[in-house]
Amino acid sequence: MVDVFAYQSSQVDWCEDNFQFSENVAEFYNMVSNVSFFISAPIMMYLFHPYAQKRNKAVYLLWVMLMLVGSFSAYYHMTLSYFGQLLDELSILWVLAFAYMLWFPNRHLPKPIKNRKVFSLVVCLVALISTVLSFLNPAVNAYALNSIALHIIYQITLELKRCTDQRIIHLAFATVAWWLIAISCWLSDRLLCAFWRQINFYYLHSFWHVLINMAAIHGITLFAYFDAVYEIPETSPEVKYWPERWGYLGLPYLAIKSKDSLKKTC
Repeated sequence: MVDVFAYQSSQVDWCEDNFQFSENVAEFYNMVSNVSFFISAPIMMYLFHPYAQKRNKAVYLLWVMLMLVGSFSAYYHMTLSYFGQLLDELSILWVLAFAYMLWFPNRHLPKPIKNRKVFSLVVCLVALISTVLSFLNPAVNAYALNSIALHIIYQITLELKRCTDQRIIHLAFATVAWWLIAISCWLSDRLLCAFWRQINFYYLHSFWHVLINMAAIHGITLFAYFDAVYEIPETSPEVKYWPERWGYLGLPYLAIKSKDSLKKTC
């Protein structure tokens, strides 16, 4: 029986040359690029503090889970082990499941499920079944996880039909754009590796880590905004960017007004 913890026991070997810089690190650039999760997540936890305190502190856990995704992904690319591959893909699965439990389905969408607890249990059950199935063929699991983004994009289009705020429309398009660029890098590295090796450029999967992290930041901010508009409209939710001087090139976050600040404006 193959040791699931053994180096290169994974079914997938990405385009980057193995063990270029160290005999202990299989894919150096693919491993190091996960540092973006550890840089952005603490910043976003701080920026989302007002929303978390006013609406749902569980959003903190979502950022922590994204750091776990970065940790497991780094371990996977360091070892290319079967166990690392499972940890990487299952952590992404549960991040998506947790986000669904937080914000889907919105009560203003067509045929909403009124009982969020029931919906959360269904999502949890599906995630558990998917977890078990992942052990059968983890390579296929990666394609299934990426396909979930199509449903998320569909939900965004439904929300935009009700939105006239140009800043939110821009955020929605930026979210989709970041994902499209990211998935293009992922697929190109996976399917066109022979071409990239011919020109000695095999860093697209490391780009994927940074780009999908940016897509996640934009998407989380977008759905947190929709949630705040419906559930706590009295806080006047607004999307801003940090650092402010960077404008749209910065990290988007949800700014809401406290009761005290609202009183001062009356």
